Amino acid sequence: MARSNMRPVVTLRSTAGTGVTYVTRKNRGNDPDRLVLRKYDPVAGKHTAFREER
Repeated sequence: MARSNMRPVVTLRSTAGTGVTYVTRKNRGNDPDRLVLRKYDPVAGKHTAFREER
């Protein structure tokens, strides 16, 4: 199955400044802006906001 430009792979980096990253896919049709998700940062030891990198 071919990869689509509609669901690209994006890297999420912690806003806590710890350098932790997550990799996920997003739907550009529903989320055209940068994605921000609240996920667990193991270095900080708590949930923080992870923002999409470009």
